[in-house]
Amino acid sequence: MNVVQLSPADLGIASLLILALAGLSWRMQIGSERQLLISALRSTVQLFLIGLVLKVLFDHAHPAWVALLAAVMLTVAGREVMVRQRRRFVGWWGFGVGTLSMFVSSFAVTVLALVVVIGTDPWYAPQYAVPLLGMILGNTMNGISLGLDRLTQDAAQRRLVIETRLALGHDWRRAISDSRREAIRVGLIPIINAMSAAGIVSLPGMMTGQILAGTPPVEAVKYQILVMFLIAGGTGFGTMVAVSFAARRLFDERQRLRLDRLSLRD
Repeated sequence: MNVVQLSPADLGIASLLILALAGLSWRMQIGSERQLLISALRSTVQLFLIGLVLKVLFDHAHPAWVALLAAVMLTVAGREVMVRQRRRFVGWWGFGVGTLSMFVSSFAVTVLALVVVIGTDPWYAPQYAVPLLGMILGNTMNGISLGLDRLTQDAAQRRLVIETRLALGHDWRRAISDSRREAIRVGLIPIINAMSAAGIVSLPGMMTGQILAGTPPVEAVKYQILVMFLIAGGTGFGTMVAVSFAARRLFDERQRLRLDRLSLRD
């Protein structure tokens, strides 16, 4: 099966949907038309740029270049986690909690898949390493963002409850245990929903892309199952690590709740 080549005119026709949606947003005074158009433009430029970068990377595969691209992806994901927080940690922690957690979980899961499960030669082959890391990192970023936002918001709203527990002699772990569990649960919701609906409500992106490229459906399903499990592992472990680090940061060595370590975004 040959892959159908898309022309600029084909993409232009698809872009009419965005323009129509923006027009309706303006007509109904929703106020999202500017964000919608800017997001569409950004995604177009970013995707074309990464396409050019990947073309060069595929032609000149080297672990140093793969590592550099992975570092850039991790840095951008860490920033996205930080800016999505309504209450973020001040100083280095605002960027470091999410970034370190994603590094520990996403990179570990990706290397495990490349070395043990898929067994590519070389193991850092960019055709496999970059797409896998991108999918795992993107979903882990969403889980960590939701988990951290829920934890910090919950800690601020339940301040009296937490401080009462501390006054009664509970350590910081017991004082914030309910909020920590809830934050982890919220962080896992997107991937749980994705796995529950896969194959019935929706055909996941990777599977759809492989089928459109001519891969036999059963083989595409196998890869999709693998990717879903890898994403679940990366998201779950990453969210647990991030929420645990953040929960500890909310208390000092004297077991006091330190909400002053958070800055409220306007």
